[in-house]
Amino acid sequence: MKIKVLTIGKTKASYLQEGEEEYKKRLSFYTTLEWIILPDVSSKGMSHELIKEKEAPLFLKHIKAEDKVWLLDERGKSFSSLELSQQIQKSMNAGTKTLILVIGGAFGFHSTLYNRADVKLSLSALTFSHEMVRLFLLEQLYRAHTILKGESYHHE
Repeated sequence: MKIKVLTIGKTKASYLQEGEEEYKKRLSFYTTLEWIILPDVSSKGMSHELIKEKEAPLFLKHIKAEDKVWLLDERGKSFSSLELSQQIQKSMNAGTKTLILVIGGAFGFHSTLYNRADVKLSLSALTFSHEMVRLFLLEQLYRAHTILKGESYHHE
């Protein structure tokens, strides 16, 4: 199963970029990862709702009807690392060809994306910057794959 991550804007902090690259490299041994960075929407003078409305088509153009879509959302369901690995395994077992994980902009998602989502996933009840969420997501994807392979990275 291929994993595609869609995110708005670039990671600016070099230490986070290094972490992202490290986990992308590690993940390459387990799965095909496509990392798509969408351009920031020029938001000067726009309402939060209008920003989300303008971001939605940028995401949707990368999503096919048969793709499984998980939105990273603060109001989503929280999983332990083991549960996350089980959810990934269920997607693989169901024959999912592409699992798309979507990291939205600062104001969340437009209703069209919420309606398209198969899963709303929360990484934590805490609030993190979008740049940090990217790194945390990559680490958890790597951890999930090592769990599925029975490797010693995760201790439980």
